[in-house]
Amino acid sequence: MSARIASAILGAFLLSGCGLSMTEQRKYKNYDPSTFWDNGASARPLPEGVVDQEALAREAALARPPVIRAEIMAQGRERYEIFCAPCHGLAGDGDGLIVKRGFPAPPSYHSEQLVNAPAQHFVDVITSGYGVMYSYADRVAPADRWAIAAYIRALQLSRLPAAASQLRQGAKQ
Repeated sequence: MSARIASAILGAFLLSGCGLSMTEQRKYKNYDPSTFWDNGASARPLPEGVVDQEALAREAALARPPVIRAEIMAQGRERYEIFCAPCHGLAGDGDGLIVKRGFPAPPSYHSEQLVNAPAQHFVDVITSGYGVMYSYADRVAPADRWAIAAYIRALQLSRLPAAASQLRQGAKQ
C-alpha cells in the first residue's frame, strides 16, 4: 500500500511540474533588445563560412536542365499557371489578370528577344527576378523552374509553325 501511495505522490509531483514554465518559455522575439550580448541586439549574424544545408542540392538542380518528358511539361504547365500566368497570361502574351488591373505589362514570351533567349535565361529570371518582377526563388523549387522554362518554350513553339514543323520532322528522323 505504501508503494502505491508513494507512486501516486510521485506522479502528482511530476505532473505538477508541467505548468506554464514549460509551455510559455521566455524568449526573444524579432528585434527585441537584449542584455545578453554586448551590442544589445537579440538577433545574431551567421558565423563566417556558414552554408545552407540545401544550398548544394539547389545548385546542382539549377546547374543543368532535366531531360524534357511529358511529366515535366505537365509540371511546368501547372507551375506556370500558378506562378506566371497572373502577370504573363495563359498564352505568354504579357496580358495576365494583374496587368488588366493596372500593373506594368511584362514582355511577351513571343517577342524575338525571348524566343532567342536560352532556357537558362528564364530559370535565372525566376531565381533572381528582373525589372519589376521580384525573385521567385523562395516560392518555386529549382526543378520547377526548369519545368516552367520548358513550358515557356512549348508556348513559344506553338506560335512558330515553321519551327514546330521542323522540330516534328527532326523528331521523326
